[in-house]
Amino acid sequence: MGNIRYRQIHLDFHTSEYIPEVGKDFNKEEFADTLVKANVDSITCFARCHHGWLYYPSKKFPELIHPELTNHNLLLEQIEACHEKGIKVPIYTTAQWDGRIMREHPEWLAVDENGEYIDTQHVPAPHFYHTICLNSGYREFFKEHLEDMIDVVGADNVDGIFMDILFQVDCKCEHCVKKMEELHVDVESKAMRLRYSIHMLEEFKSEISAFIRERAPKASIFYNSSHVGPAYKDSFKDYSHLELESLPSGGWGYDHFPATSRYARNLGKEMIGMTGKFHTYWGDFHSLKNRAALELECFSMLAMGAGCSIGDQLHPNGKLSPGAYDLIGQVYGSVKEKEPYCRSASSVAEIAVLTPEEFYPEEEYDLGISPSLIGTVRMLQELSYQFDIIDSQMPMDQYKVVILPDCIYYNADLEKVMKDYIAKGGKVIGSFDSCIPKDGSENIYGVKYLGESKFYREFVMPNDVIGKDLPKEEFVMYLRGFDVEAAGAEVLMDKIEPYFDRIGKTFCSHQHAPSSGKAGYPAVTRNGNAIYFSHPIFHLYRKNAARWCKLMVKDALDLLLENKLVNHDGPSTLISSLNHQEAENRDILHLLHYITEKRSEDIYTVEDIIPLYMITMKLYAGDKEVKSVSLVPENNAISFKQEGQYITFTLQEVKGHNMISIQY
Repeated sequence: MGNIRYRQIHLDFHTSEYIPEVGKDFNKEEFADTLVKANVDSITCFARCHHGWLYYPSKKFPELIHPELTNHNLLLEQIEACHEKGIKVPIYTTAQWDGRIMREHPEWLAVDENGEYIDTQHVPAPHFYHTICLNSGYREFFKEHLEDMIDVVGADNVDGIFMDILFQVDCKCEHCVKKMEELHVDVESKAMRLRYSIHMLEEFKSEISAFIRERAPKASIFYNSSHVGPAYKDSFKDYSHLELESLPSGGWGYDHFPATSRYARNLGKEMIGMTGKFHTYWGDFHSLKNRAALELECFSMLAMGAGCSIGDQLHPNGKLSPGAYDLIGQVYGSVKEKEPYCRSASSVAEIAVLTPEEFYPEEEYDLGISPSLIGTVRMLQELSYQFDIIDSQMPMDQYKVVILPDCIYYNADLEKVMKDYIAKGGKVIGSFDSCIPKDGSENIYGVKYLGESKFYREFVMPNDVIGKDLPKEEFVMYLRGFDVEAAGAEVLMDKIEPYFDRIGKTFCSHQHAPSSGKAGYPAVTRNGNAIYFSHPIFHLYRKNAARWCKLMVKDALDLLLENKLVNHDGPSTLISSLNHQEAENRDILHLLHYITEKRSEDIYTVEDIIPLYMITMKLYAGDKEVKSVSLVPENNAISFKQEGQYITFTLQEVKGHNMISIQY
């Protein structure tokens, strides 16, 4: 651990055969010098692109070399020039998208239950997005291509292999049907086909990783699925590291990386985050991301314990953009200075959030990040809690509180895990349909499930326990909850019924009827160490950002969580992340203050850095004696007070990204 490069470039080169004189302006010395000046220490370069063309002097497939490539040694010269400067060059190849194969080998394409080619991108033609089936004759071609690539480049020159586009698809082609029948899988069941597709992907990755390691044993190996989550967890043994593709302006959004990285950092692999220099998405030629946005994205990677990768696309002429590498160089110059305070750092977390991804119905495998998880991440970040995201197979005992957000669906194994955790003193917050049996039987919350509320929108009444900082009047809950009754639990907050739902003949005004004043079933209950919210409060926060929901959760956490790790008097836009470097016996506190805005019709971005002044921090130190507090990498000492188990200090200015070292 600790060997991964922190300042990487992912250099796309998907280049049409209709573009002439490809690579005509490439100059190997200029290429490498540009990267050195931009503080880059690793760059992923192309062997084969989504158009289906090769960029090296293939021995086995010379007919696949890009027909307009002026220099068949392009990849070889990129590697040679970079290695002379100490820059690593992992090699890119595509796996399940290839425009040439779409045209020439339709028998290798994945098809759905209706016999139609599978296109997961839904982009109008022309495109290269028809998914290739890895069970077809393509698998042998892919291995021959890898062997050819390694042979031509030379095993000692292969720093790594990045294989792109490997994901689960509901394929019912003749090759998959045959394999499923051999395994006695019900080929008419979508759920079974999807389950098999995961099995097939795991089998493919194991086979390919063994194939690569036999021929290039020092090469790093990564398979890109555009997301790292529980669905692919069993195959991570075949990866050398993890790369978290997450271009906020390109479909992932600014909520994706915080959720994904907080899960991925618990998988025992080194990881890098991946964004892009593009203003929007891959292939956005001649655009530059705002510097503040690129800073936020890269510095968030550091805060989550990851190295950085910035995506770019080389112009067909082979010349790097001076503007792009000036921008990258400015950000990576800062990353280079901060790197020593980020390497081999582990997260310090008081809360674990169980990921809903583990509990998605098999037929709905493509749901992305759950709105309930996004709502949870936003709440906890805005409240300055330190947290990880875990699955039910990961250890929980080191966390003081575990949150089950809205849709951690009940099963007996999960209930046993949670009962064992609570029995050891663990605290739980659950909401809505999380670990609650629908038969009305006994559960960890001490409530009896009665069914869905008959009211789509109802209200809650704050009190001095939950909603203690809110006016003592009704607040609307925008999504339908469950009706439960206390069966041993203490009721902490009541639901209040509306006069009626907006249905049939009954309606009032523009939205929902107001409160009738009549108390309904419980909204919040407590059963010892377990607190339950009967509404999908985390999804509700994602949907409407109702501050009262966040304050209700904060009050529940106050009841369960002693000695909060990080407190500050700054705004909710100030994000904190606490990491520990064991070898240096220090904590590193990351503070990020960048405000995303949707100024455009399509994307969120960041343009301005808005500084904060005179921010007071209060950190839990426990029984450890703090030797010094300093702003790093500047090494400016910060005066502090240690009283009891806490230290306090005031920051004169927080601007963009600041790192504070707490030396013990």
